[in-house]
Amino acid sequence: MMYPIANHTLFAFFRLFVRKVEGRKNIPKSKPFIMAANHDSILDPLILCSTILPWIDRKIHWLAMKGRFWNLFGDRISRNWAGCVPFNEGKKKAVNTLIDFLKKGDNVGIFPGGPRSLNGSLTRGKTGVARLVLRTKVPVIPIGLIGTYEIAPRDKLIPRLKRAEIKIGKPMYFDK
Repeated sequence: MMYPIANHTLFAFFRLFVRKVEGRKNIPKSKPFIMAANHDSILDPLILCSTILPWIDRKIHWLAMKGRFWNLFGDRISRNWAGCVPFNEGKKKAVNTLIDFLKKGDNVGIFPGGPRSLNGSLTRGKTGVARLVLRTKVPVIPIGLIGTYEIAPRDKLIPRLKRAEIKIGKPMYFDK
């Protein structure tokens, strides 16, 4: 319902916090995909949406932990408007919900390392992306977010006016 409005208003957010994007052509415009990125800042999902939504015409559903975002915006906005699927209400349920979205043609955003990095370094990946790929055969778009920790580290509530870079890799297929 409000997702189309957000799609058009995110451009200003993009201009404020993103300096450079490489590989935008790697985003499939008409097929569902799983976006897998590192997670250093609470702003990462917004930065990714502001980069990708103008290029596609489908919602991105996020695997998310009920936490600061949820507490700030509430359950209804988190689920329905932002497209979040909480994994801390049950991992199996969350994975099945994301699979349903992918099969309907929507996209999924996931941070394989789980919660935000404590210090800006890459965290060890978990199995969520593999579970989704094995059940859907949907391509994975690897994305590197560079500099988002400096914008909004884990212990800061107010973002700094710095700019990040986004590197979007080629789709990875695991259907064999």
